[in-house]
Amino acid sequence: MNADERVPRWLDDLGTTLETAAELVARGRDVFDADPAVPLALEALSNRAGNLAKRLLAADAERFGDPIWRQAARQRDFVVHHYARVDADLLWRTVSGSFPSLADAVRAERERPSCDVQAGC
Repeated sequence: MNADERVPRWLDDLGTTLETAAELVARGRDVFDADPAVPLALEALSNRAGNLAKRLLAADAERFGDPIWRQAARQRDFVVHHYARVDADLLWRTVSGSFPSLADAVRAERERPSCDVQAGC
């Protein structure tokens, strides 16, 4: 399977990841603060989202050149490598504010017409 075949799958996986995060965010900040499983789940979803963003960047850096893709990748690196320093407020702001923007970017890419190389696009 080449990158052209993987990109749609990775976009779908990222969309699903962001939808799951949105479901957790919809429970509200009080639940996030009260249930230690929720922040841990959102950290895991940040890791997954960033990993998929990295794959997309590697597959087509020009197509995924918007800074939001690199920001997701950097967020993943921080969560994975500095998990003991993850700030709850920053994590909440990321998943409640930045993730919806990333979800918009995913939707835009999913709706983007595919290019047929033989047709010359």
